Amino acid sequence: MKAYIALIIGAFSISTSAIFVKFTDAPSAVTAFYRLFFAVVLMTPLFVVRHRKETKGMNRKDWAFATLSGTLLAFHFILWFESLRYTSVASSVVLVTLQPLFAFVGGFLFFKEKMTISEWVSALLAIVGSVIISWGDFQISGKALYGDMLALIACAMVTGYWLVGQHLRKQLSLITYTYIVYGIASIVLSGYVVLFRYSFFSYDVDDWSYFILLAVIPTLFGHSLFNWAMKWVNAAMVSMAILFEPIGAIVLAYIWLGEKIYLSQAIGSFFIIVGIGVYMFGKHVKRI
Repeated sequence: MKAYIALIIGAFSISTSAIFVKFTDAPSAVTAFYRLFFAVVLMTPLFVVRHRKETKGMNRKDWAFATLSGTLLAFHFILWFESLRYTSVASSVVLVTLQPLFAFVGGFLFFKEKMTISEWVSALLAIVGSVIISWGDFQISGKALYGDMLALIACAMVTGYWLVGQHLRKQLSLITYTYIVYGIASIVLSGYVVLFRYSFFSYDVDDWSYFILLAVIPTLFGHSLFNWAMKWVNAAMVSMAILFEPIGAIVLAYIWLGEKIYLSQAIGSFFIIVGIGVYMFGKHVKRI
């Protein structure tokens, strides 16, 4: 019972991410930097005391994978946060949630993995949903469509992050893996901020509050609860819980931001969420 409560709280926690980003006035790269930087700072005592020795077993190949994974994560956040400047929370979050389908399409194209009927169906549903959302947003404004494209690229980036990170995740604990990757992503983001001459400090109290909230609630609290729950429930159940992120984000955007939900977004979101659900259910059945 506790695991299911954790999943519910975790789903709500990650749903707040897009809302906090919308509330900030800072550049996307700065917001992304502080989200991960503060997460790393908060994780440092636990990493140093209990997990520091794990890094001694890492070789050059491991560090190369970590660097690539962290870089992909950094640009995922930049692109996703930037997409929220142009399109709605509903469109952006739902399109970013396509990550599981991007992963199996990547496996099909690059690793020649076979696709089951349920996977083909889920892909078709997701494509239809994406087209409906994008077409509807194009009717609203060209900027909204641009934001949708950024969200899709951000989704591809986070898919690469997960695929590359699998190598390290198999041999490192969760704390060590996330600490290293978040740290590398923070370094990449800091370089990006310097390159484009954004300020690190000229933000008001509200912005700093949202930076910390992003680090604590969706980054550490949300994802940590999901990983804790995996001790008692299977990965398929956790994956299905993540599907509630766009639903929660859409509801919160309606309540806190006053964002309207257009018919095209509702229909497109329905197709995408059902598509991902079909995919996850098919994976679960296959394991059984």
